[in-house]
Amino acid sequence: MTTAVKDKGAVIVTGASRGIGAAIAKRLAGDGYGVVVNYGGDADGAEAVVSAITGAGGRAVGVRADVASEQDVEAMFGQAQQMGPLTALVNNAGALGEQAPIDEQREDALTRLLEVNVVGPMLCAKHAVRAMSTAHGGNGGSIVTIASLAAKAPAGDRGLVPYEATKGAMVTFARGLSNEVASQGIRSNSVSPGVIETAMATPGVLDLGKQSPLGRVGKPEEIAATVSWLISPEASYVTGSDIAVSGGL
Repeated sequence: MTTAVKDKGAVIVTGASRGIGAAIAKRLAGDGYGVVVNYGGDADGAEAVVSAITGAGGRAVGVRADVASEQDVEAMFGQAQQMGPLTALVNNAGALGEQAPIDEQREDALTRLLEVNVVGPMLCAKHAVRAMSTAHGGNGGSIVTIASLAAKAPAGDRGLVPYEATKGAMVTFARGLSNEVASQGIRSNSVSPGVIETAMATPGVLDLGKQSPLGRVGKPEEIAATVSWLISPEASYVTGSDIAVSGGL
């Protein structure tokens, strides 16, 4: 992470206490954004990310919020104002849900999975549009939703069919949203990581990643670099796109 040298406004990164979200938060802070490091339960992880950012000269604040709770989401966007005008939202928070065949899935687990992976990003997008849309007096901005290659290449033998379905929903959502808010100065895209080396990746999944044409799994920083580009002026003509960062899988 490089030291932030220019204030580019605020960015909210949900689920930023570890893994891909932490890498995105650190990269965007280095790019010059004030970063809201959202977390659900891992306060220590979020504080470590904030400390890494501020220690390198960047600006960050940790904010606890359940993205599936509109009350929490609204409060988070309110706290983000201390970092400056909102420039972007990165919808990264997500859950795997129960790893079980569909005939063994529990209703409460399915409901929670949908709340976190589908309702949450939609609620966050709602408040991001209110903050950034030129129709609401904003300056425009960007929304990037982290989906998954699993949305396009599901592997039903791992008990993750509901998870894969939620990520497919997010690709569709990001695409549809792009059409709805383009005239309001907001771009909406999704990023579909392949197998990335994080704590969520099981040994079997990591082995699958090594079968990619590039012969290796990805790193969280490679997803962060893609997000950095998508919210930058260099991607000003990119909206409604889903970018696979998957090593060719």
